Amino acid sequence: KMSYKIIDTHAHIILEKCFGMAGKYGPEAGVDENGVHFFRIGDYKMQPMKYDNTVFMENNLRIELMDKLGIDLQLLSPNPLTMFHRIEKDIAIEFCKIHNDAMAESVSQYPDRLIGSAALPMQDIDAACLEMERATKSLGLKAVSTGTDYPFGLDDPRLDDFYKTVVELDIPLFLHPSSTGGSKGPDDWRMGRFDMSIILGYAYEETLAAGTLIIGGVMDRHPNLDVCISHGAGAMPYLVERFSEMSSFRDWAPVGVKKNGFKNELKKLWFDAHVHGENSQRMLFDLVGSERLVYGTNLGGWDTPKELESFAPSLTENAIKLLRL
Repeated sequence: KMSYKIIDTHAHIILEKCFGMAGKYGPEAGVDENGVHFFRIGDYKMQPMKYDNTVFMENNLRIELMDKLGIDLQLLSPNPLTMFHRIEKDIAIEFCKIHNDAMAESVSQYPDRLIGSAALPMQDIDAACLEMERATKSLGLKAVSTGTDYPFGLDDPRLDDFYKTVVELDIPLFLHPSSTGGSKGPDDWRMGRFDMSIILGYAYEETLAAGTLIIGGVMDRHPNLDVCISHGAGAMPYLVERFSEMSSFRDWAPVGVKKNGFKNELKKLWFDAHVHGENSQRMLFDLVGSERLVYGTNLGGWDTPKELESFAPSLTENAIKLLRL
C-alpha cells in the first residue's frame, strides 16, 4: 500500500479519443482564422482555450507539475464542458462509454500517481447505473463525476435508484458544474460575458446543489451516500445563515433539517477545499469542519495554486477515506 502525503481530488483531463465522439456536439479542439485556440461543444465555442501540449492532454507534463508541487496522487475528472447531461440520450450513453474507456487507459500509464473517475449519461438513469457499474467494476475507475444540472433536480425521486447504486458500489460521487448550458452557451446570456459563467456561475450551481441535496431530503433517504461538491460548495459558507434561518420555519424543510438544523445536515456532504483566498478558506473550514474536506488544485487551470496550501497534508486522510484507498 502506497503512503500518500498529498492527494489532489480536483483535476480535469481532456481525452483526445473522445474528440468527435458526440456527433454534432464534437467535442472539437481547433484554431480559428485569427489563430486563436478554441474548444467546441455543439454550437458553443469556448476561447481562448488551448488544451494540446498542456497538462490537460499530456500525462508526462501532468506528472512533472505534480512532482514540482508535491502531489503524490491525483483523481482525474471529466472536462466539465463535455458532461452532456442534456443532449440526446443515445449520443450521451455512447460518449460516456468511450470517455470512460479512454480515462481508464490514460490513468493506467501512471497507476501509482493517477486514478480516474467516470462520466455518466444522467439523462437516462438506468444507463447511468449500468455505466457506473461497468466503469468501476470492469475498468477500475474509483469514482463517478457528474455536473450539477441534470434534466431534473438533484432531489428528484427518479434519482433514488442512482444514489442507491452509488452506495452499493461503494464509491463517491463528485459534482462539478459546467460553464455552459450543456451543448450551447450559458442559459443566462449575462453569464456568457467576462467569464462570469466560471467566476460566478460555478458558485451559483454549487450552492444550489448543496442546498437541494440537503433540503430535498436526499441525505435523509440515502444516509450512506458520499457526495463531494467542488469549490467548497460555491457561496454556501457565505449564505449559510440565510439557508439556515429560512429552513428553520418553512414547512418544506425535511426531517433531518427539522431535527438537526441545516448547518449540521450540511456536514453530511463532502467538499473540496479549492476556494480562493484565506478568508474563503477559513469560512469553509469553520462551516463544515476539516473532516468533510478534501484537497483540490484544478491542476493546469488558471487557478492552480503556485504552491500547495499549508493545510493540504492534513486533508489526505479524508481523501483516503472518501476514495476508499
